[in-house]
Amino acid sequence: MTGTAGSPRRRADGVPEPRHLRVIVIGAGMSGIASVIKLREAGIHDLVVYEKADRVGGTWRENTYPGLSCDVPSHLYSYSFALNPDWTHRFAFGPEIQRYFERVADEHRVTEVVRFGEEVDRLEWRDGRWHARTRRGTTDEADVVIAATGVLHHPRLPDIEGLDTFTGAQFHSARWDHSVPLDGARVGIVGTGSTAVQIVSAIVDRVEHLSLFQRTAQWVMPAENPAYSAEERERFRRDPAALAENHARLSELFALFANAVVDAESPEAAMIEEACRANLEQSVLDPALREKLRPDYRAACKRLIISPDFYQAIQRPNAELVTEKILRVEPQGVRTADGRLHPLDVLVLATGFHTDWFMRPMEIIGRDGRTLSELWDPRPIAYLSISMPGFPNLFMLNGPNGPVGNFSLIEVAELQLAYILQLLERLRDGTVTEICATAEATERFEAERVAASAKTIWVTGCRSWYLDDRGIPATWPWPFARFREVMAAPDLDDYELR
Repeated sequence: MTGTAGSPRRRADGVPEPRHLRVIVIGAGMSGIASVIKLREAGIHDLVVYEKADRVGGTWRENTYPGLSCDVPSHLYSYSFALNPDWTHRFAFGPEIQRYFERVADEHRVTEVVRFGEEVDRLEWRDGRWHARTRRGTTDEADVVIAATGVLHHPRLPDIEGLDTFTGAQFHSARWDHSVPLDGARVGIVGTGSTAVQIVSAIVDRVEHLSLFQRTAQWVMPAENPAYSAEERERFRRDPAALAENHARLSELFALFANAVVDAESPEAAMIEEACRANLEQSVLDPALREKLRPDYRAACKRLIISPDFYQAIQRPNAELVTEKILRVEPQGVRTADGRLHPLDVLVLATGFHTDWFMRPMEIIGRDGRTLSELWDPRPIAYLSISMPGFPNLFMLNGPNGPVGNFSLIEVAELQLAYILQLLERLRDGTVTEICATAEATERFEAERVAASAKTIWVTGCRSWYLDDRGIPATWPWPFARFREVMAAPDLDDYELR
């Protein structure tokens, strides 16, 4: 066998020698668990997962607030290779989803390769391999890195004067303090996204008074959340084909929603808008409150809120929607611009996440010393949300500008994994040692993505976490069917192969 550093090893007849790959996976959430399972299925067993926390689960481990549930139907928010006949509700609650991921990880022996409590803080491409370091000082190296770091785990705190002066209990919704009693308390919630809506519905009947501080009204899609009967669950257990058919049907239904948000003039977008408007008109009796809750932008411009009972909850006698601007937080509560002090015992910051951080705050150094910070200045960029020029053999799941609408990120991750595994085969067969998207392909994709965004619902007149610093949606602007087609097979002309 012959070969030099950075080049394929070859047999005496000149044929490339199959290559042994070592893979580092960063994160043991939904995408990280799937990565281990699919890598092993592909015959790659030399792998390790670095996870900053003490157990698997990702965002479902870190978010434990009252009322937490998924806004994607549970039978769709499931791995296609681990369908679950025992979901208890149409939209599963957080603890049940966490147990599902833990069970799948245990059944597939994922935890055997997870290094818990090890947060990767540095990656450097050197001598043809990735060199990793964790905050504990552990060092490792691998041929390939898969970043399964997720996007909903870096809490965003609001810029409100006096937050540090509040004498009651205060925490971000993703850092819920379960030692704080809610029964009979005066609770304030800052924010009106999905998290805040779920919390309001879950706690309003427990607290003495609930103040929901609204900066922007949200459209709410009505969706009941019935429990599955014992008979329904038994039928799914007895008939795996029916379970798989149900998963496929839900996937197609949610693809229709994806079509609606990428085409603001589509019939589907109009249907969504009418359903949301009717929900508001029929559910909120007080005309003054109804107008406070009426957004001045189109439905689905922001991530659509799905709730069966939020309008009912905010109309409880002990609930108040506060639309006056927050002036500051004081020791005893929140002062609004009208001069009123809202006395509180508990202040919950349901203010979202830094959704543009992805792998950050890791220090990542690619080829020729180029850093991720330099590449992502002024904003994150990636070819098909998976690969970046100058960062060979580094692949992302649910990376920048991918599909993040109201549909299953599990399906997105599975499609991306199948795509990435095809790239890894090029490394394994020994024909190349380095793969990354070309700068030209990345720039072309970005230009096409920006142009296509002009037709989407996200640019019709609202501010949302979808929008980047230019006001361009940082997401996939085409139908989901196109995403499936693109993920079916890599176009190797768009990749630099060394």
